[in-house]
Amino acid sequence: MPLKVQILIKNKRKMPYKQFEEYNMQVTDGVKERYKNIIEDLGENTKRDGLLKTPERAAKAMQFLTQGYHQDPVEILKSAMFKESYNEMVIVKDIELYSLCEHHILPFFGKAHIAYIPNGHIVGLSKLPRVVDVFARRLQVQERLTEQILDCINDTLKPQGVAVVIEASHMCMMMRGVQKQNSLTTTSGFRGQFEKIETRNEFLKLIGK
Repeated sequence: MPLKVQILIKNKRKMPYKQFEEYNMQVTDGVKERYKNIIEDLGENTKRDGLLKTPERAAKAMQFLTQGYHQDPVEILKSAMFKESYNEMVIVKDIELYSLCEHHILPFFGKAHIAYIPNGHIVGLSKLPRVVDVFARRLQVQERLTEQILDCINDTLKPQGVAVVIEASHMCMMMRGVQKQNSLTTTSGFRGQFEKIETRNEFLKLIGK
């Protein structure tokens, strides 16, 4: 056996981590059948090669894209809260987000910028993007998404202040309707110390706004 093939087999056997997706088959089957009917109602043939597995793929994709309904953002934050005396601004910016507009079930995507000022506790930095994902992986509107992220961090971490800014492009405005390709929607929310104009301006300057 060639050395290259032996190495590949050896590495495959020793792979320490494997990512996999698990779906509720009852939900998958139900959603799959509905997608099949929708595709057929639109005039397509679901028996042709390219569409044979499309209803199942779409059913699984929707479960993945709405997995946030089954996740607890409060527990995510609580799992990595640590006592620290640090009391200056903490910023995690340019957090990619992908969500579905609840009006047309079309994607909107962009970036979130989050800041908080600790009040005796800090949180693991990766938990802030995870909270964004939990709320983004639902049928959403950007305004509510901003508020949910803001309130979750504020109520759980109880910092001196929290700020959230989201910038996103909405496919419902780009590929249908008004079809404005370069439009960008910005939403923001502030609590505590960030309601003071000087603190808010410092945050906006640090994220380049």
